[in-house]
Amino acid sequence: MSDEHRETGTGWPQPADPVGPTDEPDPRPDAPNPDELSPLVPDEPPEGRPAESGDDDGATVNLAELASPGAQPSGSAGSSGGSSVSAGASGSAGASGAARKVSSAGVMIAALLALLGFTLVVQLKTTSTDPTLAATRQEDLVRIFSDLDSREKRLQQDIEGLEDSQRQLRSGEQGRQAALQEATKRADELGILSGALPARGPGLAVRFDPGGKPIRADRVLDAVQELRGAGAEAMQISGGDRASVRIIASTYFLDGSGDVLVVDGRALTGPFTITVIGDPETMRTALNIPGGVAASVRGDGGNVSVEEREVAEVSALHAPLKLEHARPVS
Repeated sequence: MSDEHRETGTGWPQPADPVGPTDEPDPRPDAPNPDELSPLVPDEPPEGRPAESGDDDGATVNLAELASPGAQPSGSAGSSGGSSVSAGASGSAGASGAARKVSSAGVMIAALLALLGFTLVVQLKTTSTDPTLAATRQEDLVRIFSDLDSREKRLQQDIEGLEDSQRQLRSGEQGRQAALQEATKRADELGILSGALPARGPGLAVRFDPGGKPIRADRVLDAVQELRGAGAEAMQISGGDRASVRIIASTYFLDGSGDVLVVDGRALTGPFTITVIGDPETMRTALNIPGGVAASVRGDGGNVSVEEREVAEVSALHAPLKLEHARPVS
């Protein structure tokens, strides 16, 4: 054994330190090509572009970690670290986008609610303000209130009468007699409403006197409608020649030549008088409402006079229609 073998203690000679770089090729058959880059050394970035820290972390391999068992290359840790940063950045970007969406939706909802509230306020102000009632005098408002109160009382009496009739019809022994009386009463009421029977009771006599202009048919029709709304139960209209026509639901009014009014095909000359049966005070209030029939006729130059009668007679009859196709059902 030579002196070199003894100095190393391994039986192999001590390798000599290389003096400097040499260009001699490696004689081993599986030696790597020196011209190729080592897989452990990262590629150099192109000129003018700095190397990214993520690429360095992912590409650089610690040889000490490779030598230790169970260790992983530091490049994998760098890659995972880069992935975490990317995930955090994308998460923050998504959160900011969602915040922008939520804020836009909140603004739209707030705008819609504000518009809805403004519309409701305008609607309430429009419906609560009646220019007709606002310009009406206090005395007229009292009359209107009295008219509504009288109508309510009359309807309440009708309800009580119908409930009493219902109790009598269900009372057993008196049911048959009560049913006969109710049928007779109902037939009389229908006869008065249809104009087939005369009627008598408290009411008014409303006289229309023409002035510079003749009394138009629409003025008379307005008076009839207001009287019906005030609870009129039977009416007839008479001309200056004492001719009378019964007013029912199907009665129509037309303007004739000169001072002639055509009612249900019959010509009447002025002045005209409507005899009506009902509550006198309620019907008088209805005719004298501001802007009503009396004010309209006076605006045309005419005059409307109202006379209260304790007993008003409606004697004109309406000829019943001859039915050709309808038959009662038993």
